Amino acid sequence: MEKEINIKNRKASYEYALLDTYIAGIQLKGTEIKSIREGKAAIGDAFCYFEKGELFVKGLHITEYGKASFYNHTPLRDRKLLLQKKELRKIANAFTDGMAIVPLKLFINEGGWAKLQISLAKGKKQYDKRETIKKRELQRNLGRHIK
Repeated sequence: MEKEINIKNRKASYEYALLDTYIAGIQLKGTEIKSIREGKAAIGDAFCYFEKGELFVKGLHITEYGKASFYNHTPLRDRKLLLQKKELRKIANAFTDGMAIVPLKLFINEGGWAKLQISLAKGKKQYDKRETIKKRELQRNLGRHIK
């Protein structure tokens, strides 16, 4: 039985107000997918950017595969995201100043392909972050009293 790979960016919902979400494929090398299947990846510092009409992810750390020899990959290289052209145009048109494209979750789908859930996001102000903390603590306290 394979363990389910589900690597999340927990900071994203705290730092940003998430608007639209998309599921994108990732262009990977052989040793990268093997490391992801072992769960050795981190997306906490990752972000997406456009270059020549294509979307790339930067800062996605995939640890080198232990059983590979000199064919190993670079852990922090930029990786191309695979989306349909109409989705790329929709993201590019909605992308303005003060916005970011943030990776939310890295997972492997039923077909065995690595996918990255990304979101168009707007940065939160400090008072919005405090409001998020208050709501979370209120929900936690309500959950304690109900049980």
